[in-house]
Amino acid sequence: MIEKKIVLHFPKEMVDKPIVFRLVKDFDLEFNILKAEVNPREEGVLVLSLKGEEENYNKGINYLKNEGVRVQPLSQDISMDKDRCVSCTVCIPLCPTQAFVKDEKNFEVNFIKDKCIACGICILACPYRAMKLSF
Repeated sequence: MIEKKIVLHFPKEMVDKPIVFRLVKDFDLEFNILKAEVNPREEGVLVLSLKGEEENYNKGINYLKNEGVRVQPLSQDISMDKDRCVSCTVCIPLCPTQAFVKDEKNFEVNFIKDKCIACGICILACPYRAMKLSF
């Protein structure tokens, strides 16, 4: 069994197509939508957690790519600029998934990408603009 958080970028021509339905029906995959930005006139962006048998997961990802969907791991979209971060801890209580932790030894804030769901709260809240989200 494999579970990964991924970002799907799909062209406006595919916004009305049953992309996630096909993943469930044809490849027996479970999904959880973490974030969606869909507009019929623009590219769609879907952040989701996808789970299933590894072979089915790989077949599902290949299906998406063959349909023209750009697929990338969620971790490629979220980043923390450690040079800008001053470890003010504003982000820690705001993060719904506890993707930020304070290191008690050096008092630095660390970002755990695997816990992040790209909600964007930290980006808006960070006074030093240390968090970046690129779709």
